[in-house]
Amino acid sequence: MSKKSGQIAARIAQFEGQELDAHYLGYFDCFNRQLFYEAHDVLEELWLADRRGPDGDFFKGLIQLAGAFVHIQKNRRGPAAALFRLAQANLEKYSPCHGRLDLLATLAMMDEWSRRLAAATEPQKLLAAGPAPALSPSEPEP
Repeated sequence: MSKKSGQIAARIAQFEGQELDAHYLGYFDCFNRQLFYEAHDVLEELWLADRRGPDGDFFKGLIQLAGAFVHIQKNRRGPAAALFRLAQANLEKYSPCHGRLDLLATLAMMDEWSRRLAAATEPQKLLAAGPAPALSPSEPEP
């Protein structure tokens, strides 16, 4: 077990035993707290186990989305824009609601952030200007 695995285990412990995978839920928790690098790390373990499976590109797209925001935090416009495009290409392969995530709303959020990024003079200030990006899976259908 690597040092990173221990840190990830600590981040997802609160989500163990829930209906959705703890790594998946941990991704949203980190993402919504603007811990984008950590969101990437948490979901990467799940993606590595399924990268050639039916959800591989879905998880890859979410990882790329978090990566885009890491680059925004670091004032790297070009890499952020490239990762938004890659994430969009991966997520568009799935139905409008996949993994209980509203992908239409997620793609719309990505489009809005891509526009904001293109217009920004200082990309790293975008997150402080708000509203912050947020994602969460929906509740199951009764």
